[in-house]
Order: sequence, then C-alpha cells, then structure tokens
Amino acid sequence: MAGYEISIRPGASITDAVKSIPDDGQDAVLHLSEGVFHEKVEITRPHTTIEGCGAEKTVITWNDRATDILDDGVKRGTFRTATLRTDADYITLRAMTIRNDCGPRDEAGQCIALYADGDFLLCEDCCLVSYQDTLFTAPLPPTEVIKGGFTGPKQFAPRKPQRHVYRRDRISGDIDFIFGGAAAWFEQCDIVSVDGRGCRETPYVGYCTAASTPEGQAFGYVFHQCRFLRENVPDGSVYLGRPWRSFAKTVMIDCFFDRHICCEAFHDWDKEEFHKHGMYAVYPANDFSSSMKYARVLTDAEAAQMTETALLESM
Repeated sequence: MAGYEISIRPGASITDAVKSIPDDGQDAVLHLSEGVFHEKVEITRPHTTIEGCGAEKTVITWNDRATDILDDGVKRGTFRTATLRTDADYITLRAMTIRNDCGPRDEAGQCIALYADGDFLLCEDCCLVSYQDTLFTAPLPPTEVIKGGFTGPKQFAPRKPQRHVYRRDRISGDIDFIFGGAAAWFEQCDIVSVDGRGCRETPYVGYCTAASTPEGQAFGYVFHQCRFLRENVPDGSVYLGRPWRSFAKTVMIDCFFDRHICCEAFHDWDKEEFHKHGMYAVYPANDFSSSMKYARVLTDAEAAQMTETALLESM
C-alpha cells in the first residue's frame, strides 16, 4: 500500500498535489478522476504514481508549441512544449491520455505530449497524442547540432542514463514521434502514424522513431509484439526510424507492420557515421527484410538476448 494517496478532480492542480507530498522515499499514488485536466504538469517527486480511470476517461491536455514566441522574443522550442514532464526516478503513469493539442504540424512545429525523464519509468495503458515529437525519452544527446536547440529545463543537466518501459500504450504522431536516448522497452504498444499537416499538397512522409542512443549503451529502443498502425496515411509512406544521433539503436521483435511502412523500413538520415556505429534490426524476417538498406534481421540467438529483463539490468 502506498505511503500517500490523493484523489484529484479536474480543476485541481496535479503539479501542486505532487509538490504537497513529502519527498521522504515513500510511495505516493495520485488518483485522477474522470474528466479533462487542462494543465501543464511537472512531476519531480520520485516513487510517484499518477493513475487515471482509463485512457478514454481521464485526459491531461495542453497546447504549447515549438513555434510560439515568448515574452523575450525567443521561440519556445521543442523541449519547453511538454504537456506532462517527469523529472525523477521510479515514476509510473497509468490509464490516461496525455495530449498536446498543438494544431497542424506545419504551423506548430514540435509539440511534446510526454517528456519522460527518470530511471525506471513505467508508462502503461496510456494514450500519448501529438504530431511531431510526441514522446521524448530522455536524456538529451550530449551536444546540440543547432545552437539553442536544447533550450529547456534540462539543457545543462548531466546526461543520466535511464531505463523506461512502455506497456500497452497507444502512441500517435507523424514525425519522429518517439525520440531520445533512453533504453526503452515497448511491449504490446500500438504505434500509430497519422497525418499532422495542415497543408497536404505535397506527398506525405512519416518517421516513427528517432533514437539518440548514447555511445556505449547496450540498448536503445526495443519494440516487442507491437503493432505499427495508421490513420489515413498512404501505403509505403512511413519509415520505422531514422537516427537522431549516430549510435542510434532500434529493434523490432515479433511486431505487426501495416502497409504504410515503406519497403526500406528505416532511413539513415544521411548520417554516414550511423553506418559504423548504429543498429537497426527486425526479427523475424518479414516482407520488407530483403529491401532494407540500413537494417538487418537478428539471428535467433541475438533475438533471444533482447528481453525486458536484459534491458532493465543493462545499467
């Protein structure tokens, strides 16, 4: 039984409720009632569970956009857009929808629904909804490519390795909508490609993942028994992933792929260094295996080593 339990209804602040609980190492559970919570949420207390009444019944929503111009004249940027941000270890999110109502991607730019930062994070039975950059799995890469690209709450923080588990979640978006450096296990999740554009005059192209796995980290993203689905996007229009950084690792094991996944499956983002250091793989062989340029099929022995336990014990 949790050391602290709090029930919250829409209109009350989730962030304030978390801050009101002593940070004394005991478990805390916040029960969210049915309804829509219009709030930008931050969870900085470890050993905390936020639990809704189901993804269709409990919704947390906000609409910060990367293209917003703030009072100082600077754009908000990607990493200040999150509807819900965790910043502590041993956090669980369960049975809710976390949504960034950003509007069309070509107007809003990147819009994070969940900024997941913390070791041993668990997100289960949730819906994560946005278009570009829906789910960020911290840490950030070591350095920016574009000055100011990491502007936000953890821009100068140490890059701490971390492990995440996502179980039975529905994660939707269109461009790099699962991205970051965590060692993350996705179990029986629905990864849903949608068309987030306002203007649809040019052909649609989507990317499900953009891992930035740190150098020397054993695991990046592992998708196990997940379904890669679509909503109104054409056949052959979506890549399973492209490398945000050159040591990116993404593996698909026993997954279902709808026909929107293109025959090459993965893209190298024109990163020559990725060919030396990164890894994209699927298991078992499937219809597009022979067409993959930047990925390979795992052997039976390699696939057997790709387990949730191995990932969680890898650091």
